[in-house]
Amino acid sequence: MGVVHQMSDVAAQSLALPAIVDLDAIDTVRDQLIEAIDHGPVEVDASAVERVATNALLMLMSAAESARRNDSSFYVLNLSDPMTAAIARLGLGESFAPILKG
Repeated sequence: MGVVHQMSDVAAQSLALPAIVDLDAIDTVRDQLIEAIDHGPVEVDASAVERVATNALLMLMSAAESARRNDSSFYVLNLSDPMTAAIARLGLGESFAPILKG
């Protein structure tokens, strides 16, 4: 199921993922995502990611679904090579395709 694209004047909230998105970082990232989604469209910059836990990838997919339910957009931008590799290794490419931008 794709992300619903909302046409509005609301600027997307930007959130940059840390270099290490593991279990130690996941609570902070989750809280930031919840806050951003509550305010409208979200763009997550993944350019700095050096290592990402499976749970963090699943959390991003869940966040995209939450945004969709809020009739808002959610995109992940600038995937680093390690993040791209993790998505491919876990077979999540098809699930991430609708939320990737750029």
